[in-house]
Amino acid sequence: MGMKSGRQSASTVGRPRAFDVDEALDQALKVFWRRGYEGTSLPDLTRAMGINRPSLYAAFGNKEALFRKALDRYDDGPAAYVREALEEPTARAVVEALLRGAVEQLSSPRHPQGCLLVQGALSCGRTADPIRRELAARRAAVEAAIRRRFKRAISDDDLPADTDAGDLARYVSTVMYGMAVRAAGGASRKELLRVVKMALRAWPAGGA
Repeated sequence: MGMKSGRQSASTVGRPRAFDVDEALDQALKVFWRRGYEGTSLPDLTRAMGINRPSLYAAFGNKEALFRKALDRYDDGPAAYVREALEEPTARAVVEALLRGAVEQLSSPRHPQGCLLVQGALSCGRTADPIRRELAARRAAVEAAIRRRFKRAISDDDLPADTDAGDLARYVSTVMYGMAVRAAGGASRKELLRVVKMALRAWPAGGA
């Protein structure tokens, strides 16, 4: 990124990084997802990303900064179904898309088991409190987005007027994250879909 010199050779310090930043970040995401934040060491990361420690620091910052970048990658990739589901035309369709999207993600052989937002800091000590708070905040943001969508559904007469949007959003997010815990414990796609079926049976009477 510095200014070029006509006498600079390909081996000088200013050359571009010799690795794909996006691919390296994808590999870091998989390691954090599989091992959790505190269970992941810097050697685990550098080995998976195919880079040395100075390159990791130069491109991503420290371990905490890398984890936050991996979380953003997770939100934009494997967890993107949440944003898409919120665009469904009815509240019931939103919930079905959220729960089925969660099952597809949780049961995909392309990803580690479970949900990064649930498992990322389950076993962390006090030094990882900022990470635990970050994950809690991101889970809360998902629930808040669902709550806002349900409030809109009430205004549109798509949900009964006496529906408590907060309680309903809390219920849906609890089912989603509960399935993530089950998936991490080895639950099959078929088992998770049975949970979805039961949750949809409990949909508020009069809801579309």
